[in-house]
Formats: sequence, structure tokens, C-alpha cells
Amino acid sequence: MAARAEALERIAARQAELDDILSSASSTTGDDEHDPEGATVGFERAQAQSLLDRARARLAEIDDALARAAGGGYGLCVDCGEPIGAERLAARPSANRCVHCAARSR
Repeated sequence: MAARAEALERIAARQAELDDILSSASSTTGDDEHDPEGATVGFERAQAQSLLDRARARLAEIDDALARAAGGGYGLCVDCGEPIGAERLAARPSANRCVHCAARSR
């Protein structure tokens, strides 16, 4: 639950960052392509959106792990049904595949 709370905080922070970028972009002339001072607004927006998407994906992983825990399937690989392994779960509590199946899915 602590990881879920952290993920929600991260989402809120990333959303606020994206909102700030969008707000500042709407108050400019829109000609940021020739700004020698730094990144374009488009780049900053894309980067902020990517971080927000990753934070949302992390929350989905955590929610999935919590659902597996509630349903009795936590710690079992969703592909082969074998135990995931304590070391992997300690390193990545939201893991849903054993090391072997995770390596195959790449």
C-alpha cells in the first residue's frame, strides 16, 4: 500500500508538471523551435507526458499485484503458474512473471 501511495503522489506531481508546461506554452508565442536557450516546449511536454505515462503504468502494476494478492495468485507466474521466487519479489514486488518467463517475453 505504501508503494501505491508513492505511485499516486508521483502521478500527481507529474500531472502538475505537465499542466505547468501546457499552461506556460499557452502564454507564449509558440515559436520555441528557434530558442537557443534550451529545449522546445514540445520536447518538454513529450518528456513530461512520458514520465506521467510511466507513473500510471507503475500504479497499474501495483494494483494488479494487489488484485493477485486478494485472489490468491500473488507470487505465481501468470505465464507458467510456477512460483516467481522470493528474491525476485523482494526486488520487484509487483512482478507477475518468473525470471524465465520474463526473459522469454522480451
